Amino acid sequence: MNEITIIKPDDWHLHFRDQDMLLETVPATARCFERAVVMPNLVPPVTTAELALSYKERILAARPAGSTFTPLMTIYLTDKTSVEDIQDAKKAGVLAAKMYPAGATTNSDSGVNSLESLYPVFEALAENDMLLLIHGEVTQKHIDIFDREKEFIDQHMVNIVKRVPNLKVVFEHITTKDAADFVLNAREGVAATITPQHLLLNRNDMLDGGVRPHNYCLPILKRSTHQEALRAVVKSGSPKFFLGTDSAPHARHRKESDCGCAGCYSAWSALELYTQVFDELDALDKLEGFASLYGADFYGLPRNTEVVTLVREAWDVPESIALPSGEPIVPFFAGKSVSWKIKT
Repeated sequence: MNEITIIKPDDWHLHFRDQDMLLETVPATARCFERAVVMPNLVPPVTTAELALSYKERILAARPAGSTFTPLMTIYLTDKTSVEDIQDAKKAGVLAAKMYPAGATTNSDSGVNSLESLYPVFEALAENDMLLLIHGEVTQKHIDIFDREKEFIDQHMVNIVKRVPNLKVVFEHITTKDAADFVLNAREGVAATITPQHLLLNRNDMLDGGVRPHNYCLPILKRSTHQEALRAVVKSGSPKFFLGTDSAPHARHRKESDCGCAGCYSAWSALELYTQVFDELDALDKLEGFASLYGADFYGLPRNTEVVTLVREAWDVPESIALPSGEPIVPFFAGKSVSWKIKT
């Protein structure tokens, strides 16, 4: 097969950042995604309906002329989030709340320290038909960074899913066989997003032969056995797993640092790279479900009606992209060849 046409996809997990950065990130995503779930971990975080609506307006203002791209907004849970905050968010059209354990990733210092205190908020999410999106890692320093996803499942995820049975939960950017198995065996209303980097790479690609900071993300890349487990679940066509790039831009100097930031900026190549993965798996027939159908169905939103066509054509991801500030950013897969390209 040298050409494939699918319903236009959505990105169910990404980071646009803010201010001038939006002039780069929004067009990059809008080129091939109709909708995207926008993460709220700004500084300060998007904790209220009012802040979410203001952020949405800034995103819409950065769309290319004629674009119909729609941002789907979220709010950021803290120890102080109230039931009233959830009710206000629902009225404002916010779809979901994002839970970051404090310190788990970029700009998560305002995140949750006391998960137990949030169960009334989880109940309010369920009552208001909103989703809970979870960065599923513990943050205790004595727990190995490669084990933190599994520990979160054991310590917290099992209880959340059991104690609030009507709550829709998305286990974001899963990276382990443990997480894949948990979602596969979980009750209805539990799903997961998977990034391109966790399908394409494992920790050797970050550490073997030298440290590659542009492959550093959180949750961190795991060993190849976990990578293969993720590839197996997307190949299976299970509707519990769908596309979420976790595209997360940082200027080059913030990645190439003695204390570099976590995140892969994949927006300019993500759909093409997902297609490459499904091609490698001899599962191109499963791409549309993963990219275009299962996420919309899980969120209870209509499927898109437009289509996008990809052709088998090699191209190289740029080594660098200039941000509106003039600073360079290194995109995910920089300088490497991709075997599929969006037909224009």
